[in-house]
Amino acid sequence: MQSLSGVALMLDAAQSFLTRGETQQAGEVLDRAMRRTRTTIGELRDLSFNLEPVVLRDHGLGMALQALADDRTAAYGIAIDVDASTAETLGPRTQAALYEMVREALEGSIRRGPPTVFTVHSRAVHGDLEVEIYDDAPGERRRRSVEVLQERARTLGARLEVEPGDGGTRMRLVLPGLGRGE
Repeated sequence: MQSLSGVALMLDAAQSFLTRGETQQAGEVLDRAMRRTRTTIGELRDLSFNLEPVVLRDHGLGMALQALADDRTAAYGIAIDVDASTAETLGPRTQAALYEMVREALEGSIRRGPPTVFTVHSRAVHGDLEVEIYDDAPGERRRRSVEVLQERARTLGARLEVEPGDGGTRMRLVLPGLGRGE
């Protein structure tokens, strides 16, 4: 919003310069406004991707998590292993919520570490879907970070167990009935 407000002010200034016949100044302001607009478009694209990546909608949870893993591996050198094949049976809403939980867990581990290893594995256990997330970053000390993830789990009708430790953090999310019933 601030960026777009800044562009609007720049455009007002350029219009004022043009009205007074000061075309060189107007051109300079328009150039800055154009650069700011392009930057803002990129930032909005990134924000939109983080909220719900297109790859999640078009190709499913496994591909979306792999794209996230590839991006963070390139940025931080983390060895990320993702196996979400069992979770592909989830409905779109549950997949989006699970993607967000994994992303938040990964970002939290990067903030605490970063880790050298981050894994996400899903499997069917007695008719339920179990997703285990592990990182070897220092354990989460902020209780609020864990509470946010546990609240997200509750909205799915799931439970989240978190085992912080000196050697990292292990989370186990259990979605009853393979997460069906969206």
